[in-house]
Amino acid sequence: MNATLEWGKEASRHEVPDGFRLGTISLLAVLVGVIAGVVAFLLYHFIGFFTNLAFYHVVSFAFRSPVDNHLGPWVILVPVIGGLLVGLMAKYGSPKIKGHGIPEAMEAVLTSKSRIEAKVALLKPISAAIAIGTGGPFGAEGPIIQTGGAFGSLVGQVVSTTASERKVLLACGAGAGLAAMFNAPLTGALLAIELLLFEFQARSFIPLMLASTVAVAVRLQLFGDETMFPVGAFEYNFIHGIPFYLLLGVVCGFAAVGFGATLKWLEEFFDHMRKVPVLLHPAIGALGLGITGYFLPRVFGPGYGTIVDVLNTRFALAAVVLLLVCKAAVVLISLGSGTSGGTLAPMFMISAAIGSAFAMAVNYFLPGAHLSVGAYAVAAMGALLCASARATFTFMVCAMETTHDFHAVAPIILVCVVADAIAVRYMPHSIMTEKFARMGRAPRQEFESNALKQLRVEDVMVRDVATVDPRETIHAAAERFANGDLKFSRHHALPIVDSGGRLQGIVTQGDLLRALQADPSGEMTVLDAGTSSPVVAFPDERVFDAVTRMLENNIGRLPVVDRADPQKLVGYINRANVMGSWRGHLHEELVREDGWFRNLAASGNFGDAGGVVTGRVLAISQEEIRIIADSQSKTEPGTGGSSESFVLLAPVRGVTPGDEVQIEYRSEQGHKIALRVAELSHRQ
Repeated sequence: MNATLEWGKEASRHEVPDGFRLGTISLLAVLVGVIAGVVAFLLYHFIGFFTNLAFYHVVSFAFRSPVDNHLGPWVILVPVIGGLLVGLMAKYGSPKIKGHGIPEAMEAVLTSKSRIEAKVALLKPISAAIAIGTGGPFGAEGPIIQTGGAFGSLVGQVVSTTASERKVLLACGAGAGLAAMFNAPLTGALLAIELLLFEFQARSFIPLMLASTVAVAVRLQLFGDETMFPVGAFEYNFIHGIPFYLLLGVVCGFAAVGFGATLKWLEEFFDHMRKVPVLLHPAIGALGLGITGYFLPRVFGPGYGTIVDVLNTRFALAAVVLLLVCKAAVVLISLGSGTSGGTLAPMFMISAAIGSAFAMAVNYFLPGAHLSVGAYAVAAMGALLCASARATFTFMVCAMETTHDFHAVAPIILVCVVADAIAVRYMPHSIMTEKFARMGRAPRQEFESNALKQLRVEDVMVRDVATVDPRETIHAAAERFANGDLKFSRHHALPIVDSGGRLQGIVTQGDLLRALQADPSGEMTVLDAGTSSPVVAFPDERVFDAVTRMLENNIGRLPVVDRADPQKLVGYINRANVMGSWRGHLHEELVREDGWFRNLAASGNFGDAGGVVTGRVLAISQEEIRIIADSQSKTEPGTGGSSESFVLLAPVRGVTPGDEVQIEYRSEQGHKIALRVAELSHRQ
């Protein structure tokens, strides 16, 4: 007794329920924004340092493109050396530095309650600077997203926060890092919402905008106020060009589908390359990059200048196509091999090249079209990422913020939305969530805060299920319940499973009692007494869908069966399991965990036309239900003992004579119409 009380006191000291502290998190978001802005500046110049050292053999932090190097064939080895260093850092430092940043930040949110190790905040920018500085065909955006997110997470660990508050701080760091790198505050906040939080609420939007705005302010002080991709004045001619913009969107959509499928194949290829040590995988990808870069140096590095050249139509059609194919190839093989770098800049280049080549090709085959090549390059720039990352709003806004060409709003929206529609139809998972899908944990990217829509049935179901044999008599089954067999008595319904493990039906305690009344000898089998066609759930569906099915059928439990074999029982879910899943959600929302400082210091309204009544069912048919109203009913006083009939708009399942129910109804032309019939029996 005393031990229990002491445990309760200790738990209450550490787990004091509290709401989301918008003011506190907003102040911390400002701090995170400052950190992210400074880290973006440092990463940008460290990339310049390694680029100068690797390609020009000088010590300088000035950002410089590797395109003008004079290393000759030796340039092939530069990316290989960088790949070896990244492989060593991943093996002996942290494997989380591999990849393009955003999926790794998503993983922290989904699997670690938004906790990121401190060493990731150090190793990720260093590995990215080495990979990009030695010619990696990536941008700094992905790494700064993960690094900024890591610092946001660390702030949320130093200070006592709930898991939800820490998640917002991680997202603030990630969004602020992108905002500082691209001079795009809206893009940073929207990316965090669409790819990390999956919610749009004031409690997250306000801190996100504060962090992104502060990060851009830091950028203005450190970088200056320059447009990321300045473009000339183009004639978009939107009305005339709608058919062509639509077709361009289709092209970008299928390009995204192909990009995603190829990346998945390459990642699986390297994952199954058992004979080659994992630490050598990035070097293998870098070898392909080096060979390609020897013949076409513009594939090296983030290619910010090349993006500007493509947007401003400084290349002929053959050069654009060559750049498009080669850049896509080296990005895919580099990402597939597991090196460190971001996808935003290279995919902007590829997508802009698609738009440019498309317009040139149309003008060649249809000389009367007179398409502005630069306009179509700008319109397409964000479409590939919109579709492949499933972050349409983010990268539509990004294309506008990074070019400052707001005349392109309508074409950008049209191309991006059409591309996204194609990808949604033909691409099951985005490039950001594909690795989670292979692990069976693909997150839903809809804007949902309902925990039941995030959890799967297999996350909450009971796996050790008590069952009964279909040949067992109702007397024997009732005896097992009556004798207090915990495995049986904890549920008010049991699946009926034969000797081959096949689900035959389900029987409830109510079924047994009614069967015993009908057959006092108890010789009836449980299969005859129960339901032979039970409503079921599947382990890979959302808990929300299972609960909806319970409500629709007015039942409190569902057998869980294998989707590929609907008679194979794999678990059991009831209302208690659902409530338990909500308890975990509330824990993340309300329980503030001790931070480092504390640990150190402590070493329905229906008007007059209806109402609500409760009572016990006398009779029920497809069209009508008749009850005896409770004499003590507080919802409908003065109806004690009276019999009332209600017209049913639809058949009610799971309710039988003798059940206690609550009915919401309306009066219409002298009849009481049942709007909702809820069973009040406490069965699980």
